[in-house]
Amino acid sequence: MAADADPARRSIGARRNPASADAILEAAEAVLVEAGYAGFSIEAVARRARAGKPTIYRWWPSKAALLLEVYQRQKRVEVPDTGRLEEDLVGFLKNLFSHWRETSSGSVFKSLIAEAQSDETAAAALAGYASGRHVHTGQIIERAKARSEIPADVDSALVADLIASYAWKHLLTNRLDEDEATIRKAVGYVIRGIARNAL
Repeated sequence: MAADADPARRSIGARRNPASADAILEAAEAVLVEAGYAGFSIEAVARRARAGKPTIYRWWPSKAALLLEVYQRQKRVEVPDTGRLEEDLVGFLKNLFSHWRETSSGSVFKSLIAEAQSDETAAAALAGYASGRHVHTGQIIERAKARSEIPADVDSALVADLIASYAWKHLLTNRLDEDEATIRKAVGYVIRGIARNAL
């Protein structure tokens, strides 16, 4: 197995060397900007980062896994904590749509979803990412339960999945300019449904 081209950033096995990992992620971001999703490759990243391909594949088992981490590094979406579930979810969706619309991350994520339909490694990477994001979004629901705004037996992960499905549909159909009134209506339908749950 080849070592990194730069001995100052030599791999330390499966555990990431922070300097090498940062260099690889920065190189991946640069390649993505210059070549776009279609021109993105592990080879190009390795050349730019002066890293060995085996090192990259040891830490990111596929192109999709590396791109998802690049996507997460670029993602800056505020999750409101207003004390009201409706406002938190509406604010979150507005911020997410704005981020996807105003940065390249939306097109990157859309391409990853498309690739996952025919590539098992991309599908696995996307499923792992989505699971983690649903836990994160589910925290909004958990806060509402703690405030007794909704019943304690509401499945936070399932509600997060419903919200994510709404967001992903808008991303995949290029409807990221949805107005707040429509977003609020969709969130209202979800909240009214879970508020009646187990009452």
